[in-house]
Amino acid sequence: MNKIYLDNASTTAINSEVLTEMMPYFNSVYGNASSLHSFGRDAKDATEQARQKIASAIGCLPSEIYFTSGATEANNWAIKGIAHANSKKGKHIITSKVEHESVLKACEELEKEGYKVTYLDVDKYGLVRLDQLLHNINKDTTLISIMSANNEIGTIQNIQTIANIAREKGVYFHTDATQAIGSVNISVNDMKIDALSLSGHKIYGPKGVGALFLRNGVAIEKFMVGGEQEKNLRAGTLNTPAIVGLGKAVEIACRDIIANAKKMSSLRNYFIKEVQSKIDMAFLNGHPIQRLPNNINFSFGMVEGESVMYMLDMQGIAVSTGSACSSGSVEDSHVLKALGLAEDLVKGGVRFTLSKSTTKEELDIVVEELQKVIKKLRKISPITKAQVGKLKK
Repeated sequence: MNKIYLDNASTTAINSEVLTEMMPYFNSVYGNASSLHSFGRDAKDATEQARQKIASAIGCLPSEIYFTSGATEANNWAIKGIAHANSKKGKHIITSKVEHESVLKACEELEKEGYKVTYLDVDKYGLVRLDQLLHNINKDTTLISIMSANNEIGTIQNIQTIANIAREKGVYFHTDATQAIGSVNISVNDMKIDALSLSGHKIYGPKGVGALFLRNGVAIEKFMVGGEQEKNLRAGTLNTPAIVGLGKAVEIACRDIIANAKKMSSLRNYFIKEVQSKIDMAFLNGHPIQRLPNNINFSFGMVEGESVMYMLDMQGIAVSTGSACSSGSVEDSHVLKALGLAEDLVKGGVRFTLSKSTTKEELDIVVEELQKVIKKLRKISPITKAQVGKLKK
């Protein structure tokens, strides 16, 4: 049986260079990075080198990088921490309806505390409505949080424009760049970004580690108390091997960004063309051009995406119906709903995400198996082709 992995937006295989870089810090250089002896200093040197690599990659100072357990923690910390620290100025936050659950649920928690949150609509491609953004900024707005690129449909937002608007209005701007790092060139200074979240395991690095860029001078509440790690803002012993791996993964991702994007976007376009030419009622979700090089999201008429996923899995092909963080949920994709798709097309959504090692031969196999799966499912579908046509209208 073929084993083909097309769920790289969920997680990636660790890069061999990254793993090699990490190995000494498990059993040779194993000191606590907060200890003052030589073992600790060696570990601290390694974490500071990783901090420097990340800072160089996104164009900031090393002192503006804070290590976290991942992007979910970074998003929670940025949104709740900035909101709480600036509550005297105002208690209004703006985000979008297509954000990652870690952003949306952090905002929901703030609403329970009395904050007002505006959830911006998006257009049919998933782009934030800039007219709504401008209309909703007011004197109480302290933070705008819009993701750089969507994890489900791959649409790349107009982040620089949004950040410029925020800066002009005197509002902090945060972006979840988890999917964008390594695919989109990001310079936080040039783009006027105040806070940015990223994760290791989306870019061929280790799981359980991420970082928050926080511009010097941005007021933020401590994430958790304990020791005085991370400038006394985020307590806890640093995970040296994982941090070393994160630094190396970010360095490689940004080093190889042009070559990887060229390869994956070519394969992405090939796959889209093959699916649409060989499978009827295959509707591409997300922006046709302004999208991540490795992301393809289709809604297939007359089938349920979950059934497609399971049947492909039986053939050794891994895909998803949306965010891995929501895979245990029976709810439909909030992202596809926000695009304005009818319920049946929301349920028919399937995400295919490529890696830098994906091959054309693998994609040909997936298209062949996908044709068989769709054909089987449509034979037993209660939805007719005519109904699908009405749904698209």
